[in-house]
Amino acid sequence: MHKTAVGYAIGKLMQILGGLLLVPLGIAIYDNFHEPLIEMLLFTEVFGFLFAIFFALLAGTVFIYIFKGGKKLQGVKEGYAIVTFGWIGLTFIGSIPILFWFMSSDPFAWQNFFLHFTDAYFEIMSGFTTTGSTIMSDIESAPRAILFLRALTHWLGGMGIITLALAIFPAMGVSGYQMFKGEVPGPTKERLQPRLAQTASILWGVYVLLSVAETVLLMIAGMDLFDAVCHTFATMATGGFSTENSSIAAYNSDLIEWIVIIFMYFAGINFLLHFKALRGNLNSLIKNKEFLFYTGVIVSTIIIVTIVLYFDGLKPANEAYEHFRYNKPTVEQFTEHYDEQAANFDSFNDIFRSAAFQTLAIVTTTGFATADFDLWPDFLRVLLVILMFFGGCAGSTAGGMKMIRIMLVLKFAVNELKKMTQPRLVSLVKIGKTSIEDKTLMNVVAFFILFILLFIMVAALMTLFVPDMTTAITCSIATIGNIGPGLAGVGSIENFGWIPIPGKWLLIFSMLLGRLEIFTVLIILRPHVWRK
Repeated sequence: MHKTAVGYAIGKLMQILGGLLLVPLGIAIYDNFHEPLIEMLLFTEVFGFLFAIFFALLAGTVFIYIFKGGKKLQGVKEGYAIVTFGWIGLTFIGSIPILFWFMSSDPFAWQNFFLHFTDAYFEIMSGFTTTGSTIMSDIESAPRAILFLRALTHWLGGMGIITLALAIFPAMGVSGYQMFKGEVPGPTKERLQPRLAQTASILWGVYVLLSVAETVLLMIAGMDLFDAVCHTFATMATGGFSTENSSIAAYNSDLIEWIVIIFMYFAGINFLLHFKALRGNLNSLIKNKEFLFYTGVIVSTIIIVTIVLYFDGLKPANEAYEHFRYNKPTVEQFTEHYDEQAANFDSFNDIFRSAAFQTLAIVTTTGFATADFDLWPDFLRVLLVILMFFGGCAGSTAGGMKMIRIMLVLKFAVNELKKMTQPRLVSLVKIGKTSIEDKTLMNVVAFFILFILLFIMVAALMTLFVPDMTTAITCSIATIGNIGPGLAGVGSIENFGWIPIPGKWLLIFSMLLGRLEIFTVLIILRPHVWRK
């Protein structure tokens, strides 16, 4: 591996992030402008952002100077290394402002330094990977600059930091297509233009256009500009970070919920299809089998959830109370919470909207919440966990396995069953009229097997750190699938802050594996990759 190529590109990425951090720094300065200058610079969140920007620009410049000969080198291994180490390094830089903020409110900050660093790194890795799992118990107490940083990491991670870099610096060098492959989700990477930088620019252009549209609509619906931007960033990136403790439910607005539902649906669609549709080619949507499968899964799930909730309602209170919660409420507190949730199902419209919102939030891996679905009947809880494996379309910002892989695995299984009963049958796996190459099919099956194995391994290891199996299983799929919330101790009204430090680092690695689609990270862990 040509390490100079890797170092040069990572230096460029550091500089880009350093420049982008000027935006939350501006918010921090604006919010603390009434403070004396020295106090503002040294004793507020401003200091954390200044330090992070200084570190990013200095480290980036040093890397570029040391590895300046690397920009002319190309290779497959270098591309995957840049993506993996780039994400790890940028997460470290992004965690600095939150680390300083955590420590500023702790009188025993230095004794608890590793805990604060772990929490800060977890939060930003969750942001960049668009997972949306949080360790923060009181989100509303955080400064606006910190809340914006969380949202910004979502938005950057959604379409991809590397993809943005390729759009900004077309001549960035080092194995551009391999970096594109390593970061953009899905088994195939379609180009709209011969030059990769043009494709990256188109993707980001569509992404920005949809983001602006959602921001405007949320403001019309009643959100202020700051909240509208933060929730747009989280929606379009299918992330899930909110500025409110109770997420979207805090606004108590049917219109806001429907706007978010629509844009979660858009975010789960391949962005190349968005571009083609915007160009007037609506047939590209109708003829795309993955899009039709994605839509069919969502519609059928909404119907099922609506019917079950309409006829069965919530789970009996005495059974729901037994679910593990880290801070278990008193009977009186739980009864009040249960009654509040039950009040949300007073009419069919409320049930349908709740079913649509939570279905989209899970299928697209956004992770927003308007309901405590841990109180739903067990059938629906299991159904939601199954949907966590699916994810959105390839080429979208969603996590999970991706609909196209689920389709191919199912078709492959059916095809093998046919061959077992008809040994002489020559049957190819097809999506529409397109035959799938064996190489692509084997790649998909290998990914499916690895995804399941890693999910099982993480769940098994998490039983060492959490007290119940439901929490262990769902925090595993919630992180490797980049979902956000799980069930029980990591449910939609809980957080991940109580999990021990080793468990958090395991989940951090799980989030990175999920966002970079497993292969990118595992390839770098193979020893022969590092040999020249």
